[in-house]
Amino acid sequence: MAKLMTLPEIRASIPAEPLVELGSLPYPHTASGKVREIYELPDAYLMIATDRLSAFDVVLPTGIAGKGILLTQISLHWFAESASLIQNHLVENHHEALKQVLKGHEQLIPRSMLVRKMRTVPIEAVVRAYLSGSGWKSYLRTGTLFGQPLPAGLLESSKLPTPMFTPTTKAAVGNHDEPMSIEDGIRLLGEERFEEIRDVSMKLFALGSATARAAGLILADTKFEFGIDLEDQICLIDEVLTPDSSRFWPSDKYAPGRAQTAYDKQFVRDYLESLDWDKTPPGPELPAEVTKRTFERYWEALEKLTKE
Repeated sequence: MAKLMTLPEIRASIPAEPLVELGSLPYPHTASGKVREIYELPDAYLMIATDRLSAFDVVLPTGIAGKGILLTQISLHWFAESASLIQNHLVENHHEALKQVLKGHEQLIPRSMLVRKMRTVPIEAVVRAYLSGSGWKSYLRTGTLFGQPLPAGLLESSKLPTPMFTPTTKAAVGNHDEPMSIEDGIRLLGEERFEEIRDVSMKLFALGSATARAAGLILADTKFEFGIDLEDQICLIDEVLTPDSSRFWPSDKYAPGRAQTAYDKQFVRDYLESLDWDKTPPGPELPAEVTKRTFERYWEALEKLTKE
């Protein structure tokens, strides 16, 4: 099991300046995502979350100091919380192994995960309990949630009759994930595997929802990613129930019929929408007040969800 840092330890690890590019590491670099850098070891991958920030699918020139640490620590918390439901991609004796791999680069440990090599399941496992974002757009256009029936007369941010599984494609970096039908998911994965992923996704969502509810939050929707290990078992991978992969809303401010306040990059998107920017690279610099308020939202989510 991974070693979980205390909130004071996490706070003390936040750098003064955003870490947006990594220095040289003695491992082959295999991939760069919007946020993460991935290095290959003989029997594992080293995933390091930088402080890069993306909005509208564009990586911005301004990062948020410590964001990668917060995302990693929230995910490690959920890997521990969900261990009775599903195994995950962390190597055994994770913290000790990570210390060995990052010897001489100890400042990277709080933002890093050492994970087993496995095949990635080629779908994003999305679960929704409220009608928001692309789900709301689908409902406006078709009266359904990506082809799945819903009652008439729902409003933006309405609570759904029951949480719904709405998988999407797993797009390459820079592309948009696209909704897929249940039938397409079954054709892609096979019925047994698809149902296995759907069922555990719903259980994980229920776990996250219960924790959020106790913390005064609403988990509106989230996405999970899965891998398949050498024993052909599914494993929870990537990030879990973070503000980057989920919509968390404060319960006391919830009101259907409008967009909700969210624990995510809302301040960044609101600022960018106020600019004359066409949402193509390069993105604009962010003012200090915007990055400060965004960090505070991430930190508040960490505090509320992990409840040290």
